[in-house]
Amino acid sequence: MINVIGLGYIGLPTALMMASHGVEVVGTDYNEELVATLNAGHTTFKEDGLDELFAEAVKAGIKFTTEYQVTDTYIVSVPTPYDKFSKKVDACHVVAAVKAIMKVCPEGATVVVESTVSPGTIDKFVRPVIEANGFVIGQDINLVHAPERIIPGNMVYELLHNNRTIGADNKYVGEKIKELYSSFCQGDIVVTDIRTAEMTKVVENTFRAVNIAFANELAKICRHDNMDVYEIIKICNMHPRVNILQPGPGVGGHCISVDPWFLVGDYPSLAKVIDESMKTNDGMPDFVLNRIYEIMQEKGLTDIRRVGLYGLTYKENVDDMRESPTLQMLESMERHLCGNLVKVYDPFIEKDEVPNQMHNLDEFLNAIDLVVLLVGHDEIKQNMNKLAGKIVLDTRNICMLEGTYRL
Repeated sequence: MINVIGLGYIGLPTALMMASHGVEVVGTDYNEELVATLNAGHTTFKEDGLDELFAEAVKAGIKFTTEYQVTDTYIVSVPTPYDKFSKKVDACHVVAAVKAIMKVCPEGATVVVESTVSPGTIDKFVRPVIEANGFVIGQDINLVHAPERIIPGNMVYELLHNNRTIGADNKYVGEKIKELYSSFCQGDIVVTDIRTAEMTKVVENTFRAVNIAFANELAKICRHDNMDVYEIIKICNMHPRVNILQPGPGVGGHCISVDPWFLVGDYPSLAKVIDESMKTNDGMPDFVLNRIYEIMQEKGLTDIRRVGLYGLTYKENVDDMRESPTLQMLESMERHLCGNLVKVYDPFIEKDEVPNQMHNLDEFLNAIDLVVLLVGHDEIKQNMNKLAGKIVLDTRNICMLEGTYRL
């Protein structure tokens, strides 16, 4: 039996996938409301294919509880935030989970950390806690790191098809965990050491962050001299060895916007390009705010209450708001005493999460003069005609209406 600890955006799909492929699984989370929702037969977030996967897992016998189980294998999938001042990973949730596991696990149990951590985190934080409690690593407890590689919006497919990395102290233990993940994973699974596994996951997301920053910096340069960054990128990408990404209003989610900071925090004198890239991406929400101000000035629009932000999530067609550029913009506006005045709308966010949030596209558009497209949900792509007559600032390059403003 596998005990999956943490039933959030990564832990829940992982538990469901294993259960639906014949593995006995118990999912554990400290959040009683979340566990009650799952036991009532409902998933806790929206994701293509997740409800169907949930139904398969329930039929296969998956269980949900707030209690840690007595078993030989634990998969820890809890949050790993970072300290916004030091930029170092905060491993408190991982450590707390490991401490709870040690209270119930039998001798020889394997603890698989799926949570994304910086290189050396398991050495610095997890091993000392285990040893301080009198456990011998490799005998009483085996340690493995198996970082996830899935993205909201395509989780189910990527769980099945993406390649995986297993980091372990012991080759035999690593192969056993590889066998476990092979129950559903159709991609290649590489077994290596723990520190290498930690580093590869962070480097993958850092690569993406640096490339996004390049596109965002181009947008700022082109705006400074009134050039069309999208036209320039399109032409450059005709070169066989050039593939520039599209700029945007910022970077959200819990991977690209967070993980690269781990390297900056741990290697501040070395990670210079990464540091500047992250600062570029983090500066995009304020860049968009400045564009809004410029357009309002140009159009003679003085009432901030007639400005609407379309999109609260960090990417299209998901309900994940973690670190979203829109939330960053609202926080910045709040500091300037106007964050609770703009209208906000997102078809995927049903509950009120921010002031002046609206829940109907037509009502939202009727209440504003300037609409800022921050997320390219299919809904707005299919209703571009409704933006006719509005002042449009398009940060995602999805609106082809004449007169549209862009980054």
